[in-house]
Amino acid sequence: MDDKILNWVALAENFSANGDPNSMRTAAREIFELDKNSAEGLALMAEASLYLSNLDEAESLAGYALSVEPKHLRGRLVTGGVAVKQFRLRDQLKIFDGLIKDAHDALKKLNDEMNDFKRKISRRDKTSEDEEFQKRLSKKILIVRSILFKALCWSSNGLYLAGEAAQAAANLFEASSLTDKKEQAAELYSKHLFLKNYRDVSPKQAKDSAARYNSFFARVRPFTHDKKIFDEERKIHIGYISPDFREHAIANFLSPFFKDYDAENFSVTCYSTGKKDSVTKKLKDFKVAWRDLIGKNFLEAAQIIYEDEVDILVDLSGHSQDSCLPILAYKPAPVQICALGYTASTGLDAVDYFLSDKICSPERNSLDTFTEKILRLDTCCLCYAPELIREMPAQELRAPLLKNGFITFGSFNNFAKVSEDVLYIWRAILDGVPGSRLILKGKIFSLDDGKALVKNKLRKMSFPLERVEMRPYSPDYLEDYKDIDIALDTFPYTGGTTTCEALYMGVPVITFRGKTHGARLGASIMTAADVAELIAFSPMDYVKKALQLSRRKELIAAYHVGLREHIKNSALMDSKKYIGELEKVYRKIWKEFGVEN
Repeated sequence: MDDKILNWVALAENFSANGDPNSMRTAAREIFELDKNSAEGLALMAEASLYLSNLDEAESLAGYALSVEPKHLRGRLVTGGVAVKQFRLRDQLKIFDGLIKDAHDALKKLNDEMNDFKRKISRRDKTSEDEEFQKRLSKKILIVRSILFKALCWSSNGLYLAGEAAQAAANLFEASSLTDKKEQAAELYSKHLFLKNYRDVSPKQAKDSAARYNSFFARVRPFTHDKKIFDEERKIHIGYISPDFREHAIANFLSPFFKDYDAENFSVTCYSTGKKDSVTKKLKDFKVAWRDLIGKNFLEAAQIIYEDEVDILVDLSGHSQDSCLPILAYKPAPVQICALGYTASTGLDAVDYFLSDKICSPERNSLDTFTEKILRLDTCCLCYAPELIREMPAQELRAPLLKNGFITFGSFNNFAKVSEDVLYIWRAILDGVPGSRLILKGKIFSLDDGKALVKNKLRKMSFPLERVEMRPYSPDYLEDYKDIDIALDTFPYTGGTTTCEALYMGVPVITFRGKTHGARLGASIMTAADVAELIAFSPMDYVKKALQLSRRKELIAAYHVGLREHIKNSALMDSKKYIGELEKVYRKIWKEFGVEN
């Protein structure tokens, strides 16, 4: 590549990193002045068009670039990006898979060349020509690294949607090591940690991986609280922070915090960092203080919380999308907790506690996977209260098998939670219940490519495809529970909201009690709902319970008639009991803070 072109490409990469596609186009035009047929110029123009949502132009220009240089990395990157925008899942997966491999090879070749060069000049004085060569080589390395970085980031979303959570997590981990921007690296690593929950990892690996997140905040100077005048008995100020005070799964568990708290002994402030909608408006109607932190950087947000003199700050998102953990890294409150929205350790030293319960994290034989201290409620660590999001539809009192003459199993869980182990178990259940059906519903089935990918996976596992129905996501998805006799939970990442919704719609759920907090959440929900008979203690027990229940038509019919009222009267939906127990925990850890300080 000509030196002048190389310089313009390097400059265009800077523009790309700063979100300036128009300046990328300017750089591309300068390249065309030097070489009208430059594949790099065409690909840069194509990439800028992609960012400006001119998909036809992006695809056309990328095609021209690839006609000049068929293996051109950036041209393929743009082609993959267009496939992402057009929801062509199979195409994007194939393009990025090949591109990432070739980018790795190209980067290795350049790094080897750089290492050889450094060895040569270490034995003699460096000349001006040597310095120029090293600069050129460094620019080439940075350009390929940038292309690889973008490919890894874009591919992770497609892999996640396709149910390849482990590879998506691995790609995000690598991407986090390829950027020099600390905040960006931390965000990517946070997403990596979130996706690791979808598959089994050893306790040591889980804890070590989480603990590494703390290193991204080594330069953060936390607020100090040791001069605080401590009063054990005074009213405690609780802060709840989340990007998801809106129509989101977590909203099914929020109202107890704001509706049933003891206003004599506690004050409550919500700190919102995300979008607003009708659910936000309902939350604002509760008698709690409200702070919008949208548009604030992490330090500014932390400063506001600190100045509000929050005593206990409860993070409700963990490593989920748009995490608030970088705010907690500044330690704006003297006591900080992670609760509800995440099922594993945050790894952040500034988070003191993780809210769990005696089922999810039993005191005996509990796996050491948390950097935080565990807070164990006697009841479930969450309380189901769905009225914020929607008016719940009426349940179908008549079990589908009574009209169909066969059992219909179903799972509405995110397909990324459906591991191969889960699929083998489900196949064994279908094999054991002649004539039975399986309904799968989720976002992946909204795409023709998604359906094709899943069918191909099932076909390889000898699944009876004629007995599997794939339904796309729909806003009225709860209505589809009227077609399900028995719901099947996923593992090791069990359902939370999905399990509660199934029970509320009158559908019994078979769940497997695993070894970690996240793998036991389903068991905790079922125990609190007083249907512990549906908890399995091994994969084979899971199959056994599903087969046994499928043979008891009267029991299935009874579940469909009575489950909703049953769980309404259970600990799972007893918000006053839940918040009362939680406030005792708040008082206890506040006292401990006073003793320690």
